[in-house]
Amino acid sequence: MPQFIVPQFIDVEDKIIGPITVRQFIMGVVAVLFIFLAYKLADTALFIIEAILIFGVYVVFAFVKINGQKFHIFLLSIIRSLTRAQLRVWNKNFKLNTVKSKDSKVKENKDAPVLINKIHPPKSTLSSLTLMVDTGGKYRPEEVLKKKTK
Repeated sequence: MPQFIVPQFIDVEDKIIGPITVRQFIMGVVAVLFIFLAYKLADTALFIIEAILIFGVYVVFAFVKINGQKFHIFLLSIIRSLTRAQLRVWNKNFKLNTVKSKDSKVKENKDAPVLINKIHPPKSTLSSLTLMVDTGGKYRPEEVLKKKTK
């Protein structure tokens, strides 16, 4: 059987300068450009405030991770969760043909699938089937073979 090399650590970014990744380096270059632009366009007091803010935003977006996610992905997740519905409830008995419209009338959809109650096999049959699957088909109890032939 041929051996295949499975890639490891695919979520780790390549480092280019010490511990700095390509993404962090590009963000740093953009931050330096913004700071230089602020230096040319603002007076000293305003420049210091802008430089601190730009550097702070750079540090947060480039280096901060929350729950193992980069900050910009975390920020997008927050925005997405704030713009979507807050509560989702699973209704097991929900049927598509009884959806109520805004006018409180019941719509009937004839093409909608109907939910069917599934019949579950008894636990003894399940345990023997799992034993047969776990052993690769070598163990085949007589009960399972009899039930299949009926």
